Amino acid sequence: MTVEVQIDNHSGWRVDEPAAAAALRSALAAEGVDSGEVGLEFVDERRIAELNGQHRGKPSATDVLSFPIDGRALLPEGVPRQLGDLVVCPAVASAEGTPIATLLVHGVLHLVGYDHETDGGAMLVRQDQLLAEVAPVVADPA
Repeated sequence: MTVEVQIDNHSGWRVDEPAAAAALRSALAAEGVDSGEVGLEFVDERRIAELNGQHRGKPSATDVLSFPIDGRALLPEGVPRQLGDLVVCPAVASAEGTPIATLLVHGVLHLVGYDHETDGGAMLVRQDQLLAEVAPVVADPA
């Protein structure tokens, strides 16, 4: 079993894509998810602001957006798990001083059902635990 990670980089930044995929897989494995598919797209500030406006009603740039699909739901035998998509903006992450690995772990937790706005801090505690096990992901302006 494995988690397939599809990565697209439209951010204008150089991102260590193998390290990003490894960070996603590590966080998912720690959450008990060892198979499925996840999409990861790195975008610029304009694109993430557009997506944030369309999906959250906040037309401003943000560092990460998560679009969960199956999460941990029970699926019929033979149906591949579609975990969902993460969209990350390296430029915003850099401006805010947030490591890319932190955003990937944060996004994964949303994909598997955590919600820091309603869970009394459980997601952020789990995020800190997982970050101790995830290697850094380098991203530099191209």
